[in-house]
Amino acid sequence: MEWHLKSFQELTNNELYEILKARTDIFVVEQDCPYPELDNCDQESLHYFLTVDGELAAYIRLLPKGLKYEDYVAIGRVMVVKKYRSYGYARQIMEKGIHYIHEEWKENKIKIQAQVYLRNFYGSFGFEQISNEYLEDGIPHIDMVLERK
Repeated sequence: MEWHLKSFQELTNNELYEILKARTDIFVVEQDCPYPELDNCDQESLHYFLTVDGELAAYIRLLPKGLKYEDYVAIGRVMVVKKYRSYGYARQIMEKGIHYIHEEWKENKIKIQAQVYLRNFYGSFGFEQISNEYLEDGIPHIDMVLERK
């Protein structure tokens, strides 16, 4: 098990390919949701990921304040590759991402667009719902914010 935190420029070709393939496999194919997965945010984001025996297992994208939301940093593209689900990797990578944002970026407010069925998962980290439910690419979502006081 190895944790990685890299800028877009630091990713190897193979790492970038594996990340983009996994994101497409999960968010487009598995969720049957055709949408533009490549959104021009990757180049300015940090990519936090876990490899197990050299394979991508879990991933999140950390977006600096102003990239997606004017007043918030964001965490997005939260995913665990199918064969690595139920090992607690989603919780671990979220904890690591939140910790990094608080300690390294010194940011106290984090925003996410959460699929509605994951409301309780994100709520367990302290995220609170700030929007009504809405459809994003045909999937029910809510906006949630974690504010460290």
